[in-house]
Amino acid sequence: MEKMRYPTAMVLGFGLLLGLSGSVYSHDPVFSPGPHVLFKEGIEVHTELYRSDRGDKAENETAIAFKYGLTGNWVAGVALPYQYLKEGSERNGGVGDITFSTKYRFWRQDALGTQESMAVLFKVKPDTASSDGVPSTGTGTTDALAGLTYGYESLKWYRWASARYRRNGRSDIGFQRGDTFLVDLAGGIRLTPPDYWKPDTVWLLELNGEISQRAELDGRELANSRGQEWFISPGLMWTVRNFAVKAGVQLPVVNNLNGDQNESDYRAVLEFEWHR
Repeated sequence: MEKMRYPTAMVLGFGLLLGLSGSVYSHDPVFSPGPHVLFKEGIEVHTELYRSDRGDKAENETAIAFKYGLTGNWVAGVALPYQYLKEGSERNGGVGDITFSTKYRFWRQDALGTQESMAVLFKVKPDTASSDGVPSTGTGTTDALAGLTYGYESLKWYRWASARYRRNGRSDIGFQRGDTFLVDLAGGIRLTPPDYWKPDTVWLLELNGEISQRAELDGRELANSRGQEWFISPGLMWTVRNFAVKAGVQLPVVNNLNGDQNESDYRAVLEFEWHR
């Protein structure tokens, strides 16, 4: 019998990996969500370093997150950030608000060497950081986010799309940040054929849009609020079996903000993930 050609064997092997484990080569973009979930009783420990510069304002954040696979299509997680904020000569650091999240993959279609899927996601951020005697950088509000995401992956190509809406709560002093609509398109390419036993690199390019509504104080709209920003975001994912490193930078290409608002200069993120 003629031996199986290498490309055919590689495709079959990749398809088998996709079918047996959703976390082997399944990835999400850096700055936007994808439909990837954990396998049942799977565990993910996630650490993120984030930096944002906006005029004379700078934000540094370190967050640790834990996710658990409730089923093969449903994952739940919790994240706790520590933030260091700088605005002019003022500096403030402390614990941020805890975020609870969940994602449910409701559609998945596998073919030879490819996989497509869609998921819904939900996050809620209660006002957990506001406690007496504990330095914090919380917003003082309870916020919620809901969204829909799509992903396609193959031996070489990736593509994603997502839409999310964040509803911001009202603080005790009557201040409410404007709700935000987020839309994302992303693509990725793997230049070297994957090998489960060797490091794997996927190069990414994202388009991220943020469209915010006008903020309010005691029911009165604030002039220096509302608008939209769009970013081009190059990045990469580097994985070795169940360990992954993700990095990227957001560069603004459209700034259309009302009134006197600082425009974004850049945002950068470095993430480390471990799955079990």
